[in-house]
Amino acid sequence: MSQPPLTSLNSDEELLRQSVRELAESRLRPLVASMDESGHFDAELIAEFFRAGLMAIEIPEELGGAGGSFFEAILAVEELSRVDASAGVVVDVQNTLVNNALLRWATPEQKKRYLPRLAQEWVGAYALSEAGAGSDAFGLETRAERVEGGFRLRGRKQWITNAAEAGLFIVFANANPEAGYRGITAFLVERGQEGFQVGRKENKLGIRASSTCELLLEGCLIPATQVLGEEGKGYKIAIETLNEGRIGIGAQMVGVAQGALDHALRYTRERRQFGRPIAEFQAVQFQLAQMRTELEAARLLVYNAARRKQAGDSFTQEAAMAKYYSSLAAERVTAQALELYGGYGFTRDYPVEKYFRDAKIGKIYEGTSNMQLQTIAKLMLG
Repeated sequence: MSQPPLTSLNSDEELLRQSVRELAESRLRPLVASMDESGHFDAELIAEFFRAGLMAIEIPEELGGAGGSFFEAILAVEELSRVDASAGVVVDVQNTLVNNALLRWATPEQKKRYLPRLAQEWVGAYALSEAGAGSDAFGLETRAERVEGGFRLRGRKQWITNAAEAGLFIVFANANPEAGYRGITAFLVERGQEGFQVGRKENKLGIRASSTCELLLEGCLIPATQVLGEEGKGYKIAIETLNEGRIGIGAQMVGVAQGALDHALRYTRERRQFGRPIAEFQAVQFQLAQMRTELEAARLLVYNAARRKQAGDSFTQEAAMAKYYSSLAAERVTAQALELYGGYGFTRDYPVEKYFRDAKIGKIYEGTSNMQLQTIAKLMLG
């Protein structure tokens, strides 16, 4: 029996893609420009994502989720990002980082407490990065001091996606600095817990509607029941969760590139110079063909990594390749789309400049391009 192409979708996957595309076109697209301008994500739109099951794709139905697959989550991120990368990352972080971490490492009691809320009302955030711990993700300064009944967390987190809206945060802190990275522990921190607050929101170049904030932990008391996984195993949770999250970022970049190409195709068919549409000029055709080829190559890498993860195969190298190349392709495709628009592309009256701004983050968050190359090389060389 022959294997289907990577891009072939089963009936459930196709149904989900169509439903997300319809939601993105009817509800998301009219809000994109205003959300980007204000740097604020529409609260009712997030509520609609919950109602559509997009914030809990892999959470089992008995816990309030959609009971879907990892690949379906990747498709949802791609389709949303085709219209707005900020929407894509809101859904991506919820599914591939936060929900995924709880599904894999939470106790049965924690799953019963948190997953229904994450499925119905709570946005989640993943708090690993600090001012001095970016690519050196385990150089954490945030400390977890053992006290009776739990831990007190002290420190500051930075660059935390979804922080302004989140009700639950997975916070990484070192409970045993002498043990180095083996002292890092993951904690489930609820919004409103004493000693915890969301700080300043960043004013960003791209994905402006998606909130990115610092977190302040000033003696925040976390009971032992809110430790995620085993004490001292936070580094394992972080590494393995980010491996899957990188496939989500790859999907986001594929969606961004697709959205930019869609606009470029439409514009080059309409824009006339020298008496005919510019799409009829061979030079423009070659540029469009190159954009489509790079986009399709990125999509294949992302889908391959997602299919391998879903099948239970090793996928760390494939995830790094997918993130690395898709962010590269998105940067090139969006830049070319802007140039095809000419001077109009450089103005905010036309849509492609936003895709160009949104693409840049793909090379930076959830592991820079250099870190992806290091991972690929390490696995190649053993």
